[in-house]
Amino acid sequence: MNPVVVSNSTPLIALASIGRFSTLQELFTQIHIPEAVLSEVAGDKRRRAGSREILTASWINTVHVENIPSVDFLRTLVDQGEAEAIVLSRELNADLLLIDDGGGRKIAESAAITGVGTVGLLLRYYRVDASSFRAALDELVSKGFRLAPKEYRKIVQLALQRSGKDGVTPCPPAKTLKCKT
Repeated sequence: MNPVVVSNSTPLIALASIGRFSTLQELFTQIHIPEAVLSEVAGDKRRRAGSREILTASWINTVHVENIPSVDFLRTLVDQGEAEAIVLSRELNADLLLIDDGGGRKIAESAAITGVGTVGLLLRYYRVDASSFRAALDELVSKGFRLAPKEYRKIVQLALQRSGKDGVTPCPPAKTLKCKT
């Protein structure tokens, strides 16, 4: 059985910005997005990374959120796309919500919605290939994805352990992230 997956904007934009949008299709048969996410990524004024991809991907399904009062309530805490993605996850009884924002993830978790972010998706995709994972992570950071140096080292070390390699986790290239050793 295929999992029901809902996505917020950031994972779609981030993966498209590093040329790895197709990893989503390889991981999941179908992804549902609320109308606000479609607007945030591919709205007339924005044309962000991922806009062409979500408009042409037959495996991405745009869904109208029904519970507008819940969306309005969540809008006091998160942006429109995150609010709609969280509510849509509940409406579809989703198995997984793709979301990066810490506040949004905490709200989802409090509603018993399992969430994973862009880095977690890359870890799943490159589960036994630590060097490819690190290259994708470094490219993501170079495109402006925010990741604290301590978290970067911890994540790369986890990837090395998963791939059966151990060793020191040096900092990323100096241009991508300031890191204290």
